[in-house]
This record gives sequence, C-alpha cells and structure tokens, in this order.
Amino acid sequence: MGIELELQILSTSDFSLTRGAPDLLAQLSRRTLAGSVVPEITEGMVELNSGIHRTFDTLADELNLTRDQLVTAADRLHLAICGGGTHPFLHWDEQRIFPKPRFEALAQLYGYLAKQFTVFGQHIHIGCRDGDEAVRMARLVACYMPHFIALSASSPFHQGVDTGFDSARLTAINAFPLSGTMPPVWSWDEFCAYYRSMVGYGVVSSMKDFYWDIRPKPNYGTIEIRVCDTPLTMRQAARLAAFAQALVEWLRHAPPSQPPAPQAHVYSYNRFQACRYGLAASIVDVAMGQQRPLVDALNDTLNTVLPYATALGGETAIRELLRQIHRNENDATWLRNANADAPSLAHVVMRQAERWAANDV
Repeated sequence: MGIELELQILSTSDFSLTRGAPDLLAQLSRRTLAGSVVPEITEGMVELNSGIHRTFDTLADELNLTRDQLVTAADRLHLAICGGGTHPFLHWDEQRIFPKPRFEALAQLYGYLAKQFTVFGQHIHIGCRDGDEAVRMARLVACYMPHFIALSASSPFHQGVDTGFDSARLTAINAFPLSGTMPPVWSWDEFCAYYRSMVGYGVVSSMKDFYWDIRPKPNYGTIEIRVCDTPLTMRQAARLAAFAQALVEWLRHAPPSQPPAPQAHVYSYNRFQACRYGLAASIVDVAMGQQRPLVDALNDTLNTVLPYATALGGETAIRELLRQIHRNENDATWLRNANADAPSLAHVVMRQAERWAANDV
C-alpha cells in the first residue's frame, strides 16, 4: 500500500493559502526526504507521496518523518502546512496554476474549473496481483466509498462559510466530465478495450485523465481510492490506508457474490449521503434491501476486516477507527468545534496547522 496527500501551503501572517509551492519545493530539493513531495495543479498546494509499505506501522513512521521534514522546510520560509479537504476561506480566482505543461494543459481545457480544483485529497493505493483482480477490486471496493468519505471528511467550510456538508471537496470533483465511476467492465481485457477507445476518440491521453472515485492504476499495479479528503493528521491518513489494505484482503477471500456489486443509482445516493452528513449519514444497504445508519455499516465492516488487518499488521489502525466511529467524530466535527471556539476562520486554520505539525492522533 501507499498514499498520496495533497497539502495546503499557508502564510503564517494570516493563514491564507499562499503561492509557496515553488519556494518550498526548492527548499526540499536540498534534502533527502523519507517520501517525495511534488507540485500540484496550483501553487498553494503540494502533493506528498509515500513509499510502498506492507504494514501500518512502517507507513505511519515514514509519514511522520516526512511531515517533520516538511515542517522544517516550511518554517524557514515563514510558511505553514496543514491538512483538510478545503481551505476554509480561499477564493479560487486568486489561485495560480503551477508552471508545468500538464497543469497548463488542464487549465486550457477546463478553464476556471482548474483553479477551483484547489482542493485537497488523500489517494490510497493497494497492490493487486493482476489486471483482472484490479478490475474486480475496483468494482467491489466501490461499495465502501461512503465509508471512506465519512471517515476522512474534513471539508465543511468553503469560501468562508459552513457548507452544511462534512465533505464539500467532492462537489468540486463532480464538475469534471470524467469524474464519477468506472464504466461497467468486468475484466482487464474489457478495461483495456475501453481505454483504447477513449484514447482513440481523443478524450484521454493517460489514466490520469480519469477522475473516478476509484480506478485501476496499471503503472503501479494498484487500485487507487480517490474519495478521501486529506485528514488533519498523518496518523489518520495511515489508518485509512490500513483499512483499505484489510478490506481488499478480505474481499480476496469473500465469495464472489459478497458483497454485492454497487448499483449506479444507489451508489450516487450513498455517496451524497456520506458527503452531506458524514458519520451521521443513512445509506442504502443493497444486501439488506433497505436503508441503515452508515455508522452501523462501518462498525460491521471494520469488525469483519479486523482479522485480516491483524494478519497484515494493521490491527491498531482498525481498532482506532472503531473508537472514532463510537465517538461519532471525524475531522469535520473537529473543525466545526474549533470554529465554535475561534474568533475567525483564520484561527481555525492556524489550529489545523498546529495539529498537523504535532504528532497528533
């Protein structure tokens, strides 16, 4: 498993999002990093990439080390770094596209949407044995996207207001024409035929052009889960990866009919519920044929995958996630509580940066 984290670059004077990526990347280029840090589409953000890991502990240790290196480099530039799926009071029109050919091409294609793409997510990669398994897992794991959305939700604020959503970030992704879900293919050969047709039509030039919630990533040999907001702490990011790893391992051993493949109309409803209400959502359980609280589904799923997580070295992560849902808290809850006690959203962002820089759980 491995993860990518899109991180916010902040001015320490007012905790607004600032165009610090070029200077920060130059500072980091002089260091040997535990992971890697690369540009993202606008200059107020960077992407942290982990190495390849088999256990929760080694991933968490690497993320903590990379975080410390990032904080040190940012401090020298009078910058701060934080997690969270959106910056609470940024204005998209003030963002600048990072000068990289791919990003400039996206800005040319998508217009103002490219700057509105200044949102921050966690992508989780889980290794697959072959292409057929990747397609099967992408379809089966899609049933659990509401689980990951609710656990990771950290974007209640957008452009200075509380949106009422736990994860407002995903509404920005929805605007792109190649967002949503993978088409109904059932084998690697079918997927490759679909991909070749889309390249032939001139719609895409690489897998990066698909902004699906979950997709095969053939150059890594993984499936990639893309619905998570960037958590406020590194440990939460590692927990989510360990959950995904254990979930895939369970699904490898589950009978083909369990769990049922998601239905398109139910998928969209469940996804919306998780974005809107987080852990308080109610989702349609296709197997039960009725709605149920998402926390109940999460509790069942986490307990089901716990033995597999234990075998993979991720028991601690799953037990910590279970405690989180029993408290009925996610990062959106933390941000709203921080806002209730703060004189402004700038103070909330300052607390986000302090939390991210600390070895906070």
